[in-house]
Amino acid sequence: MLGPRVEGEAQRTARVLAGLATHARPVERTAALRQVAAAAGELVAALSALAPAVAGEALPAESISQSFFRVREVELSDQQAALHGVLVVHRALEDLCEAPLSGADLALETAGMRQSVLDLTGAAPGAAADFAPPSAVPEPVAGASLESVWSARWLIGHQVHVLFNVCAAVAVADATRQLRSGDEDAALLRLTDATVYVRGFPAAMTHASTVPVDYYMAAIRHTMAPPSVDVPLSGRQHRGYKLFRAAMKDLLSALPDSYEHLAARAPELAEARAALLEADIVDAERHVTLAYSMVHLRRSIAQKPEGPDNAVAELRLMRHRRAAQYASLIRFGDHYIADAVADLRHS
Repeated sequence: MLGPRVEGEAQRTARVLAGLATHARPVERTAALRQVAAAAGELVAALSALAPAVAGEALPAESISQSFFRVREVELSDQQAALHGVLVVHRALEDLCEAPLSGADLALETAGMRQSVLDLTGAAPGAAADFAPPSAVPEPVAGASLESVWSARWLIGHQVHVLFNVCAAVAVADATRQLRSGDEDAALLRLTDATVYVRGFPAAMTHASTVPVDYYMAAIRHTMAPPSVDVPLSGRQHRGYKLFRAAMKDLLSALPDSYEHLAARAPELAEARAALLEADIVDAERHVTLAYSMVHLRRSIAQKPEGPDNAVAELRLMRHRRAAQYASLIRFGDHYIADAVADLRHS
């Protein structure tokens, strides 16, 4: 625990985040987002009072991806990890006050933010806070150009995605460790936490992509490929993504039973694992549709010459491989794809 002030601010931020989903009207939603952004700002102040943030830009980047997305990797204390995670949440909430994200994705992304605040600070969760919208919502102060807001949003959304990947990897690793030690109740809780993050993956990516497609194509996409950078940027370069994929592989090595066998022995555990795997498949599916909306049938900037014809086809193959792997582990598995993949392997 990081002290009573931090705990109190973290609980307040988590409560207001939990209450965001109840506000459907745009004026109420914007006011609620500004309220929770202010709460997150207070939590940043409480954490900063313990020690200032690490100057990330002063640290060397270990990859082109880290440099582009303003991400660094370094050993941090609990307080520093909490501060930098909440800084990501705070910036994202401020941007969400203006970003045209759907209500469904907003609920998924803010649920992941809430879970990250609780995990990073060690605060106990509480009930959602009551919110009474003001009669008038003040207009945002004019300042940055739309183009600079869109460019910043592309980075902010990706930083939330990185935060969720790292937090999900930790939650899955915790669950696996607890399973191996025989504590299924504790493992259930961490699997549920991990599912919140994985459901937030596509929401964070959609947040990053709430920029005009024409602007993305003209001003952003080319900056992620040579000659702007030495090598094309790819999600595979993100260490947080690699950590999450490794944690998922380890989980399934510890819990390889089919859905039916696991449900007969431990039904709650079967459902919790299935929920996590379903979220992982849906993340892959939504990446396909998001890529199509942004680049249509163009090739990926990171695509190998011998790969499929375009980015969407490559992402669809990733979805199919994941669905085939999980088919026997979830209640509604994609057995058509699993059978097709098996036939291809034996042909």
